Amino acid sequence: MAEPTPQNWTRVDEYLTRTLIPEDAALEAALAAQRAAGMPEIQVSPLGGKLLNLLVRMSGARRVLEIGTLGGYSTIWMARGLPEGGLVVTIEAEPAHAAVARRSIDAAGLGERVEIRIGRGERVLPELAGGEPFDLVFVDADKESNALYLDWAARLGHPGTVVVVDNIGRGGDVADPGSHAHGVQGTRAGLAVLGGDPRFDATALQTVGVKDWDGVAIALVT
Repeated sequence: MAEPTPQNWTRVDEYLTRTLIPEDAALEAALAAQRAAGMPEIQVSPLGGKLLNLLVRMSGARRVLEIGTLGGYSTIWMARGLPEGGLVVTIEAEPAHAAVARRSIDAAGLGERVEIRIGRGERVLPELAGGEPFDLVFVDADKESNALYLDWAARLGHPGTVVVVDNIGRGGDVADPGSHAHGVQGTRAGLAVLGGDPRFDATALQTVGVKDWDGVAIALVT
């Protein structure tokens, strides 16, 4: 058996990606534009993007809410999973990031399926209240606000809405109640919401691979 090292985790991830994810010019162009703009390479992996795409399709989602656009890589994956007339509303705090994402999404031929809202989540999310509910919510922004984002996911969703929260592993530190890192504390607070709030039924998986030691939580709004 191979040694459980970061190098071997990455090697397996790369093998799975080659085996399951065809090369895609639009997605590669989105990543290249993100790098050229000097943005952090913290987007989901190709395998994670395909998971989001499949969840959109499996759930029959027509309206998707994404909290944290970055360069639009995950947005493209989810928008591709929508049926005709579907929409991704994605929130990005940084205007420069949103501009890069807009160009990449348009270049992928998905402009009509994606609406980008610019601003911090705590400001933009209340603006969405009262509209048509969302069928899937992807939370991938500042981890300190995960509990707030999950509250809004429940408010803006409906029974059966799928909720996905990325980066819950925090390099294993999520299990350390003594960690003072804001991202760890915010992640733990979000997981506490998923485990204790009756509006959610949730599970989580820790992962290893190109994203190092990480994880994802998946929930249903009840």
